[in-house]
Order: sequence, then structure tokens, then C-alpha cells
Amino acid sequence: MRIAIIDLGTNTFNLMVAEIAANHSCKIIFNTKIAVKLGEGGINTNIIAPAPFQRGVDAMQQHLKTANKYNISKIFAFATSAVRSAKNGNAFVTEIKKQTGIEVTIISGEKEAELIYGGVRQALDIGNEKALVMDIGGGSTEFIICNNEQIFWKHSFDLGVSRMYEFFKHSEPITQEEIQKIENYLRGKLQPLFNATEQHPLDTLIGSSGSFDTFAEMIFCRFYVNENLENKKSYEFKPEDYYKIHNLIISSNLDERYKMEGLIEMRVDMIVLASLFTNFILHELKLTKMRLSTYALKEGVLSEIIKTI
Repeated sequence: MRIAIIDLGTNTFNLMVAEIAANHSCKIIFNTKIAVKLGEGGINTNIIAPAPFQRGVDAMQQHLKTANKYNISKIFAFATSAVRSAKNGNAFVTEIKKQTGIEVTIISGEKEAELIYGGVRQALDIGNEKALVMDIGGGSTEFIICNNEQIFWKHSFDLGVSRMYEFFKHSEPITQEEIQKIENYLRGKLQPLFNATEQHPLDTLIGSSGSFDTFAEMIFCRFYVNENLENKKSYEFKPEDYYKIHNLIISSNLDERYKMEGLIEMRVDMIVLASLFTNFILHELKLTKMRLSTYALKEGVLSEIIKTI
């Protein structure tokens, strides 16, 4: 049987089509995403503004058309931070149901973290040692302290890059004063994470898809032109490669970023905050290793669905 999974993220709506065999093995046969920027103009007042509301509905109609080309049996759709925190989030999913027939489940931040962990485990061997999974979204960022066997601690923070972008409205390029202000803000909000890492020492950051995919693609374009993420489930960053890309990103303006190879258009505006956030975590927690999982929430959903079939 073939199924479609749609992850209604704050910045992008991601569609995956998978084929599940009778023996419960599965094959991902198609992936695509549509930029919706659902948080634009309203995320910090807990509203989905009219323009992104319509973009979201349009994206779901487009995903439905795409999914139907693959003769799917069922669509599973999950909404995250921007929808769960919006006063009109229920109205949004009701409109999607009306326009497309797709039933959207709004999931909690805790459930989102669990599903991300499930996706990461499908992509790579976390190992026996504890690691920190970080999933930077538009509305929230999930942190999971885990190893290959279990989750030791998890938390969803309302620290997505769309929220911060609307809140800080930084200069182009961003100034050192603005960087300091953002880092102080993160330091104040992330105390539960710092407390948890004192209880669970670790030295590895695993970045889940999204911005971390972009960091890897930018690294390939500059340093390893014969490599790309196609058909890769994971990647091990050389710290010096990431820091070079980070410094390039934060010293650039918007026009310069539009021309950067490996940086897709939908991430041009918010990649500065994503890289600042990543760099802050690496330094604040003194992490020495950084890995990428190209799998995230929707692959975690797939692994749960397989168990129920």
C-alpha cells in the first residue's frame, strides 16, 4: 500500500509518499516541500494572518494533487507549532478539511519531539552514548537527549526561527550587538536544557533535517563539489567546515545570500538565525561533534504508522 504523510511546519509543508510492503518494510518514493511561511505577520500574536492562511490552504491542495498521482491509500497530516499556538489554528485545519478532505492532527510539542527522535533513529545509529538532537523549526525548536535505545529528556521551546525573525527584525548583515542580544535571549529561555545537560553529559549534536540540510549542502558546494545529500540519510560535519559556513552566513546580507550555492530560496531570510542558534548551542554546551539526520518528523510518523498496520 502507498500512503502520504504531510508535515505542516511553520515555514514549509512537507509531503512524503511511502510504499509499505506486506512484511512491513517500506520505501520512500517521493519527497517534496512547499514554502508557506505560516507565521508571517502573526506568529508572535498567536494568529495565522490572512495571506499565510490562504498560502497554507493552497499548499495542501497542491500536495493533495501530487499525492493522488501516486495512487495513495491514505493521507496522514500533522500540524506543529504555528497551528497549535494560533487562536485560529482550529479554523485553519477545519478549512483544510473543507477544501481538501484531509484530516489534520495538531500535535503537542512533546509528541513532536518523540516523532523527531523516531525519524532520526531511522536515519542513523545514535549509538550507546547520549547525544542531543536539535530540530530547528519556524515556530518551535525541539531538543531531545537520547541514545539509540531511549529518550532521557525532551522539550519543545517556542524558539523557532520564524518567531525570532519576526521578533528581532535584525539588520542586513546582522550586527554584533544584535547577535549578543539574541544570544542573551536564548540563554534566558534555554535554562531547562542547560539543567538537563548537567544531568546528562554529552558531546554530540545531531541536527534534524531543515536548516542542517542547508548547512551540509552549502559545505558540499564550497568544499566537496562531488558530494551532495541525494540518497544520504546522515552526514558527519567537520566542525571547521560548519564554522566557515556560519561565518559566511552571519557576515552576509540578504542579496548576497540569494546568490550562495546550496542555500535554497525559502531559507535565505531565516538561515542567519538558524546558524546563530546552532553556533550558540555548540559553544554554550561545549559540543565537539556535529551530525546530520536528513530524517525528521515525517519519517518518525512513518515508523509509527508501520507498527499499526
